[in-house]
Amino acid sequence: MRGPYLSGAREAQLWSVLLSDQDVIRSRLADLFLELVLDPDNEFAFVRNAPAEGAPRAVRSEPLTFLDTAMLLVLRQTLLSEEGGGRVIVGQAEVFEQLAVFRTADRDEKDFTSRVSSSWHKMQNKLRVLHPVGEDRAEISPVLRLLVDADQVRAITAEYQRIAREGAGEPSDAREIQGADE
Repeated sequence: MRGPYLSGAREAQLWSVLLSDQDVIRSRLADLFLELVLDPDNEFAFVRNAPAEGAPRAVRSEPLTFLDTAMLLVLRQTLLSEEGGGRVIVGQAEVFEQLAVFRTADRDEKDFTSRVSSSWHKMQNKLRVLHPVGEDRAEISPVLRLLVDADQVRAITAEYQRIAREGAGEPSDAREIQGADE
């Protein structure tokens, strides 16, 4: 519950406890209006708010900027396209290049690079979906596949299309990711 997720590869002892007491843990989480999402193949788990109507929202969410959201989509797409081949490693410059299309006329290159760099660090330090493997490279965590599911991708895409149609400025908080607390 500390968030944003539990990795069996990084916390083996906690992972084995979770697996052995899974039914009890699910029951206790349900009492708190929480749902356990568990991926035994990739060895990670996280909690999210239960989908019950009128249930309180117990899991904090992390507000994301437009660029944060775009970066998550780029990382998720990279993960899905290279999944099955083991670890998915991505270069910072490669991701930044894909995000360059989002640079607006009112942002100079230095400012834009600073903002994208801030998003990169948020992915590493706050959301923990990127794990450094070198100075400018990182492994994309397989948990991203479930943290940002297909329904969320469709909702984000629809919002981006709406913004493009209406010519609206960049929203300050494009999306929130549940369970992305400290």
